[in-house]
Parts: sequence; structure tokens; C-alpha cells
Amino acid sequence: MITPTEILLVALGGAIGAVLRFSIGQFVDSSQFPWATFTVNIIGSFMMAFIMFAYTGMSLETRLFLFTGLIGAFTTMSTFTLDTVGLFFDGKVWQAGLNVILNAGLCVVGAAIGRYAGIFVAGM
Repeated sequence: MITPTEILLVALGGAIGAVLRFSIGQFVDSSQFPWATFTVNIIGSFMMAFIMFAYTGMSLETRLFLFTGLIGAFTTMSTFTLDTVGLFFDGKVWQAGLNVILNAGLCVVGAAIGRYAGIFVAGM
């Protein structure tokens, strides 16, 4: 059963993550390519893996706040998908393909680096 505390933690983390994503969108020029979405997805992939491996003893509440709430609202698969479809239907097929390759490839790299950095920090 979901508790009111769990709902509050996810909502609070989600509010912070959404505001952070919005803020990056205001400062990163995405007029030619969806750089803001790309940026938040790489940062989020790194942070998710880093936190997971650096701080292995987190409580359920902390995980709900950070992973489900904050990072879940910060990163955005739906915006990435919409950006890609928009590029494709605007005739920017190569940019749509590049968006898929860069997001998929570099988010995996970001998560891998985050994992190794987290393991390193945890072992210190």
C-alpha cells in the first residue's frame, strides 16, 4: 500500500526535477537540435547510476524521492521521442537519426561512467 509519506516524497522530488529540467531548457539553445532534452537525459542517466552505486544503503524513502521523483521528472523519454518525431516530419531525417543515436549511446555511456564513479566513491 502506498503511504501518504511516499506520495509526498515522490511529488516533492518530481517538483524539483521538473523545475530543474525546465531551467535547463531555458538556458540551452534547442532551436536547431533538442540539446536541452539531450543534456538532461545524459545528466540524469549519470546521476541515477552514480547515486545507485555510490550510496547502496539508501532507504526506500530516499530512493522514492531521488529516483522516482527527482530524476524521474528531470529526465524525459517522452520529450525525446516527440523531438525525434518532430525532426523527422520536419524533413530533418539525419538530425532525427542523430538524436536517437546520441541519446541512446551517450545516456548508456553516462550511466556506465556514473556506475563506475559510484563504485569508486563507495569504495573510498
